[in-house]
Amino acid sequence: MEKWKTLNSEYIHESPFGNIRKDKCELPNGLVIDDYYVNEYSDWVNAVVITKENEIVLVEQYRYAGKDFFLEVPAGKREGNETHEEGLMREIEEETGYTSWKKPILLGDFMVNPATQNNRVKTYLLQDAVKAYEQNLDETEEIYIRLYDFDDMGELLRTNQIKTQLFTAYAYYMAKDFLAESTNINSN
Repeated sequence: MEKWKTLNSEYIHESPFGNIRKDKCELPNGLVIDDYYVNEYSDWVNAVVITKENEIVLVEQYRYAGKDFFLEVPAGKREGNETHEEGLMREIEEETGYTSWKKPILLGDFMVNPATQNNRVKTYLLQDAVKAYEQNLDETEEIYIRLYDFDDMGELLRTNQIKTQLFTAYAYYMAKDFLAESTNINSN
């Protein structure tokens, strides 16, 4: 298998939220696609935040494109020269007021949608979180904090009892698998 060749690129739209790029590509078999569109977005970080009481910390907010309110794991993009972990901890503290003295555990680093997007998401687990701060929201944010028993979250997702997005569901299941594996290793 071979990679595609980019013959030409031009920006159709540029904004602080993301860019749309139109590429002319040549496939390995010689076929040329004149207008392959790529959405350029910033990478972001998100985290499954679990309190000392085994509750998952979710943020509820209105999502304009989804036309509804959604429960999500805290997430955002890095600012300036922040490391991924620094950006993650800042976002968690700003959105929820929660923090932990434990180091975040990287669960995975994934492309969001490599067919049409160029960005990645790094997903972390933060354990033993405590409420230590007040929220520090941007003027465009209205976020409510919701706590659910971590062990009940899977049932809520499977039965569509909560509205969420794919990245929250996947982050939860990655955290659940990681914790189950850690428990098995520690019990042996």
